[in-house]
Amino acid sequence: MNKTAASVGIPPHGHEAARKGYATGLVLATLGAIAFSGKAIIVKLAYRYGVDAITLIMLRMLFALPLFALMAWWAGRGKPALTTRDWLGILGLGFSGYYLASFLDFAGLAYISASFERLILYLNPTLVLFFGWLLYRRRPTRPQVFGMVVSYAGVLLVFGHELWTGGGGKGGGAAAWGAFLVFLSAVSYAGYLVYSGEFVKRLGSLRLVGLATTVACVLCILQFVLTRPMSAAMAVAPEVIWLSVLNATLCTAVPVLMVMMAIERIGPAIAAQTGMIGPLSTILMGVVILGEPFTAWIAAGTVLVIAGIFVFTRKGR
Repeated sequence: MNKTAASVGIPPHGHEAARKGYATGLVLATLGAIAFSGKAIIVKLAYRYGVDAITLIMLRMLFALPLFALMAWWAGRGKPALTTRDWLGILGLGFSGYYLASFLDFAGLAYISASFERLILYLNPTLVLFFGWLLYRRRPTRPQVFGMVVSYAGVLLVFGHELWTGGGGKGGGAAAWGAFLVFLSAVSYAGYLVYSGEFVKRLGSLRLVGLATTVACVLCILQFVLTRPMSAAMAVAPEVIWLSVLNATLCTAVPVLMVMMAIERIGPAIAAQTGMIGPLSTILMGVVILGEPFTAWIAAGTVLVIAGIFVFTRKGR
């Protein structure tokens, strides 16, 4: 007979507990991806009330600031004090990964659909690979190159459709400008991912995210103070305030924690694969909530982007 679980030191219910932990991780990763994707929907809804990008992102970060500050404090309990080098790194990463990337994304969403925005941001792994090749001479594999070509073909397909249809009534030039801003947002966040590796090892992912996002919150608030009168914050519609609270909690702080907890249970690779539901959920919410059209062009582009990133991430491991 085979050895029993007890004879080899495995608890009787160890496998069942592992399965439950894995299932919990998948659920957390899925919900986190969906919650993240809801950010674009909320931003598009808020724009209907005449608010501008600087005010909108300030409100989001204002409500998110206490949550991220608490996260940074919690993760830093009992840990060594930060050095000057740590603080400089956190400032740079907070600027690139959460302030600049968020602002460019919010600005771009004023010109393009939520579904198109999500497809552009989903190219992020390919940009990380490009930076890795540029800075560290890490050559991509042939499957990775193939995945990149397929993904960018999907984005270009949707981009061509947006230009052809006039960017949802805003004009082809506006659609091109919006796509450019969102792509720069993806580039900015990819830079954060490339340079954050060393700091994640030293500080831990949760502490780094908490500190970097706290820096970004302060920068967004400071940007508003320097460019807008304080009365502008009080002049927004009440709906914008509630949408910003929802964005700061359900679509910002909560999914960060969900994804972190998911990675602990199922690992970063599977969590990333599960995150592929993000573009699909954005498109679905865009159709149902925003009334955005769902065309064959968008469907084809989405399939190409997701298929390309799937090949890219699997063959890149």
